[in-house]
Amino acid sequence: MATNACKKGLVKINGKSIKPSREVFPTEKITLRMHQINYQLTILDLPKARIAAKLIDIYRVDTTPKSEFEARELLKYSKDYHTEKGEGRPTKKNRRDIEDYLDFNDN
Repeated sequence: MATNACKKGLVKINGKSIKPSREVFPTEKITLRMHQINYQLTILDLPKARIAAKLIDIYRVDTTPKSEFEARELLKYSKDYHTEKGEGRPTKKNRRDIEDYLDFNDN
């Protein structure tokens, strides 16, 4: 997943797109776009060996501004008014369900 994110340009270090094989160093700032949020992480140090996921916060700091999370919440609310049930034209799935129901009743 990380490799695909790097290839798509969703991961940046110090503002530059990177290749999946790039090494990271302490004090670098990583920006990662995931789920409509630009996460910002700062590397404090590198572990000497693999560690448990629970211990990763010792080596990095999440500096993502709260405004990123608030913007995502607003995005959720903005999508709701476009797709209220019972309004507008039926979707393709709704149309197929209606056609299946009408075909079933004709037989």
